[in-house]
Amino acid sequence: MSTVLSEQEQLRRQAMQSLLDMGIDPFPANEFVVNAHAADILENYDRDKLNYKNITLAGRIMSRRVMGSASFFEIQDSTGRIQAYIKRDDICPDENKDLYNVVFKKLLDIGDIVGIKGYVFTTQTEAIAVHVEQLTVLSKSLRPLPVVKSAEGKTFDAFTDPEQRYRMRYVDLIVNPGNKDIFIKRTKLFNAMRQFFNDAGYMEVETPVLQSIPGGAAARPFITHHNALDIPLYLRIANELYLKRLIVGGFDGVYEFSKNFRNEGMDRTHNPEFTAMEIYVAYKDYNWMMDFTERLLEHCASAVNGTTEVTFGTHKIDFKAPYKRISMTDSIKEFTGFDITGKSEDEIRIAAKGMGIDVNETMGKGKLIDEIFGAKCEGNYIQPTFITDYPKEMSPLTKKHRDNPDLTERFELMVCGKEIANAYSELNDPIDQRERFEEQLRLSEKGDDEAMFIDQDFLRSLEYGMPPTSGLGIGMDRLIMFLTDNASIQEVLFFPQMRPEKVARVAEIQDYEQLGIPAVWVPALQKMGFTTIEALKEANPNKVFNDLGGMRKKLKLDINMPTKDEVFAWFN
Repeated sequence: MSTVLSEQEQLRRQAMQSLLDMGIDPFPANEFVVNAHAADILENYDRDKLNYKNITLAGRIMSRRVMGSASFFEIQDSTGRIQAYIKRDDICPDENKDLYNVVFKKLLDIGDIVGIKGYVFTTQTEAIAVHVEQLTVLSKSLRPLPVVKSAEGKTFDAFTDPEQRYRMRYVDLIVNPGNKDIFIKRTKLFNAMRQFFNDAGYMEVETPVLQSIPGGAAARPFITHHNALDIPLYLRIANELYLKRLIVGGFDGVYEFSKNFRNEGMDRTHNPEFTAMEIYVAYKDYNWMMDFTERLLEHCASAVNGTTEVTFGTHKIDFKAPYKRISMTDSIKEFTGFDITGKSEDEIRIAAKGMGIDVNETMGKGKLIDEIFGAKCEGNYIQPTFITDYPKEMSPLTKKHRDNPDLTERFELMVCGKEIANAYSELNDPIDQRERFEEQLRLSEKGDDEAMFIDQDFLRSLEYGMPPTSGLGIGMDRLIMFLTDNASIQEVLFFPQMRPEKVARVAEIQDYEQLGIPAVWVPALQKMGFTTIEALKEANPNKVFNDLGGMRKKLKLDINMPTKDEVFAWFN
């Protein structure tokens, strides 16, 4: 298999070599000190012109208007774009004008990273620009950027294909710099949440990612093998059981932003690797945690967007406290007319089937109730709503309800039909906890591959005594989706999980010859971009014939042109 560089890639490598031949390192190692940024200049220059008489800026060349002895180009740094004016005699005060005539005009390309020194001024068209007095090559771009054209506020030929954007996020961030705002807000969210917890006196901790038992949630884990210990290990599906161990150990409040991994399906709201926040506070219950969660999310929404109100799709959502509260039982009764109170597993399964819900014999009572709620209820909750008091079978780590032993002291926070938070009055009775784990084991034996494992060490920790505790988990990726109006989780992850990239095999000469194409024409076809037989087959034969003539001249091929009939025969 061979690799054929495009014409642009070849030209850029030739330019790189020319820079080296001139004694200019296209990838210099020395520090380039920057003292100004595009956004700051554009915002403050008119108000404070004296501060911009000697500035140093670095970034990518994003557009150029090369003229005679003076030219304009746009430079893009981490904050935005600004226009630059470059004059031959300013950057080449001596007799040698190669830096302008050769380097700038011929060897630099869009996408190259340069450093400039100079001063800011206002052009004749009242635009703010940097008058360049020194130009430094900082990095040669060997691949051309996607061409994104803008005119009269409209964008043309944008880099918008989602798969390409997610796979090449680095290109997405260059040519669609507005997407940076999503990730800036993501960082603001983490900082705001961390500040809220720290101000409350709780401590951030770290717990293991590799675990001998994947506990704390009902999910299918990823499994790996530790060679030295010769034991299986699992990537964590949740950090709950480790954080509770720390409460046993005497901490009053601990939290962690954890990378979790679940070996399950991928869709617009699920990625196999995701970020969750979990916090556990001693001597609290789920009623306290509901109040705490309301204040937390109100604080975070304001910190990220400057307001508690956000738009998500067609919905206006307000994260200002307080939020509506309704029990799981009342919710199912409201939207289905079915009362789950006191019903057996078989009765619930029959009811679910009667509602048209796809259920099977491996599902226990908790799973069946979860399926009913998911199919018939949760999509109705647009504004933040606490769903409370879940049936015991759905919550193996949750304390029994103080007023009804068939229920648990648990809530989930729903927004736009999706769960973004889950919280309990934590189960701290080790005997009750063991019985719940054993019920999960029975479900596993029935075929439920998401049932929990029994963590004997966690049970041992509970036997030493855990104080009354409330815990909260928040899906950080899903929360930032709501705060930035993104319906796809891939939009809020820098590098979402993708299927392996399909790389087309670059055709060999004999592959072309099998179509009846003489070997002497293969270089021309490859220069025209037909590096695979598939690409050639999809082309317009008439256009290929017309373009061959130009490429023959460009490559100075001393061969006769094929007839149109001969070219058309290549496609039959």
